[in-house]
Amino acid sequence: MDIIIRSLRHSFDGLRHGFREQRKVRLTLGALGLAFPLAFLIADGPWQWVALVAAVILSLSVELLNSCAEELWDHVTPENHPDIKAVKDMGSAAVFGAHLIGVLIWIAAVLDRMRFF
Repeated sequence: MDIIIRSLRHSFDGLRHGFREQRKVRLTLGALGLAFPLAFLIADGPWQWVALVAAVILSLSVELLNSCAEELWDHVTPENHPDIKAVKDMGSAAVFGAHLIGVLIWIAAVLDRMRFF
């Protein structure tokens, strides 16, 4: 049980650091705060609600991974380097992909709610 508590503590420490230091993490956390009540209004059942909220949690998770990688790269190699830029760009592309998945899920749920499907 102690290992679970320590793991949760580390997770919340990381989330707190991301919130304090990364604007994009704050925005995504804000979106998650909005997603919970909005998903209740849009979802046509529990699975749709879970999909809507999970899509935002996926975006937050990928954003946190990208932010931690960027902080590490900036710490290891603070000067500009083309290889590091390429790696940062790939991390940004991963975030874009996660956001795109979320947008598609939310659009599909809204259209389904409006009976466009």
